[in-house]
Amino acid sequence: MGRWRYDDFSFPPSIPQSVKGGIKAQSKQGAFGKSWWAKRWIQVLEGFNIGARLGRGRSYARKGQVIAITIDKGQIIGMVQGSRPKPYNVTITVKGISPAGWKKLIKVFLGQALFAAKLLAGQMPQDIEKAFKDVKLSLFPSQLKDLHTDCSCPDWSNPCKHIAAVYYLLGEEFDRDPFLLFKLRGLSREELVRLLGETNHPKKKTKGQSRVELVGRMEQEQTEPVPSPEPLPVDLAAFWGDSVIEEGFLGEVQVPAMPASLLKRLGHFPFWRGEERFLDALEPIYAAASPVGLDVVLGECRTGQGKALMPAKPQPRKKS
Repeated sequence: MGRWRYDDFSFPPSIPQSVKGGIKAQSKQGAFGKSWWAKRWIQVLEGFNIGARLGRGRSYARKGQVIAITIDKGQIIGMVQGSRPKPYNVTITVKGISPAGWKKLIKVFLGQALFAAKLLAGQMPQDIEKAFKDVKLSLFPSQLKDLHTDCSCPDWSNPCKHIAAVYYLLGEEFDRDPFLLFKLRGLSREELVRLLGETNHPKKKTKGQSRVELVGRMEQEQTEPVPSPEPLPVDLAAFWGDSVIEEGFLGEVQVPAMPASLLKRLGHFPFWRGEERFLDALEPIYAAASPVGLDVVLGECRTGQGKALMPAKPQPRKKS
């Protein structure tokens, strides 16, 4: 049960205990979030006029006072370190959208080819809020009562600074994965993609198709030979690298034009706890390792290249 909201001066400012390995906001100053949807989330929350606790929540988020955040359908569970030894438990429940409402939304999404294409590609369309309004729904909480919040701290204000800290970190997390917004309203990204795909690709049975034709097609599909997978060679020498690799086996080998491109496709690490962004820390390592890897593949060794990346040879231990 949520607590009564009280004025912002019910408790004097307290000094939170320091946290090791807490989730720190990536934005050191200024606004939270970079994408339009992350900024919109913060704008909606601040528009509810819920007092000075939001400002203190920003400070908590930047100091790394939030220990953990778990996001599930319609609910966020957080743990925040305050001034007391035991961390506070934060619960935020978001009002969901009914299955009938999602069905209407899917129909709207498929009505615009660009809309559906962007969603299937994992992108959030710029005018998606209008699609929600067309069916009298909202992507973001439209009023304060759409959010039910609770914290185990003694502060009677709701939301308190601990809840506010989780709010702001969520804004940054939406930058990494915008479909967490859908999840909070009751539909995961996987379910959304599946619904878009099923609706966009009709079933095999079409209007006017007889049952005999349908059964005949199913029997034909079942009798068609399925190619067996290619067996793996049972050759220990080849497995351990003693055999000679044919020329051109690896195809064209070159240094990637963009370092850490596969990592960039995955996006930022969820709720990263480091001082520096995960991708920013790894990108120069990938850039330095690529030419060394090229030398290894081509059987070459450039002077000075790769020595810094190779582990030092263990020195023999002296007998005492």
